Amino acid sequence: MSSKLFAIVAGAGTGTGRAVALRFAKAYPVVLMARRTESYHDTVSEITQAGGRAVGVSADVTDSKSLVSAFDAIKKELPDFKLAAAVYNVSSGYTIKPFLELRPEDLNDSLAGSARGLFNFAQNTIPLLLDAVPESEHSPTLLVTGATASVRGSAKFGTLAAGMFARRALAQSLAREFHPQGVHVAHSIIDGIIDVPRAQAYAANGGVEDGKLKPEAIAESYWHLHTQPRSAFTQELDLRPFVEKF
Repeated sequence: MSSKLFAIVAGAGTGTGRAVALRFAKAYPVVLMARRTESYHDTVSEITQAGGRAVGVSADVTDSKSLVSAFDAIKKELPDFKLAAAVYNVSSGYTIKPFLELRPEDLNDSLAGSARGLFNFAQNTIPLLLDAVPESEHSPTLLVTGATASVRGSAKFGTLAAGMFARRALAQSLAREFHPQGVHVAHSIIDGIIDVPRAQAYAANGGVEDGKLKPEAIAESYWHLHTQPRSAFTQELDLRPFVEKF
């Protein structure tokens, strides 16, 4: 384990956030960030019991002051550590309903989690990633979780698509600005239903085996992105089950 490098996962609840935290904990101390303690408590315990190091931090990524306080706490918990990888996996608030039934507040909720949250998270993590460029074995990395709605606005998914399009656009802009400075920024389109407990009722792709995305498989792809040599960065990756229509 690298003694002076760490990773952070924002949106570290069950599913993808948990799996990514567990994967990166094999190499680094990991900070798990979520609004509620119960979202990351079990994963922190799991990593610690396995011999790794994990820190849980409660913060609201849509609130810039909350994030500043969170990163101050992280600095005290991990003094002299540099940031090797930051993962933005925060869910976007959205409402699925006909467009004419939507309220302005519905759009604001989606944009807050998708665009403003990433904006705040990136402003706090990119300076730390830049600082780690000379010392990190792998290029310091900012990974952003997207969705089908990042590239396709389906009927009744207007607010979700608006927020996820904005998230993708910001990630793309950050990649173009910071790749030349040694920070790898990659956006992942998660195109399909993720195999988590709350999705058990959905028989995705006719219920065929592996018809849902395994969180552990997503995490392995994220680790691959983090370890890519700078001569061949991926800016955007799309992941879907082998039977998913696209």
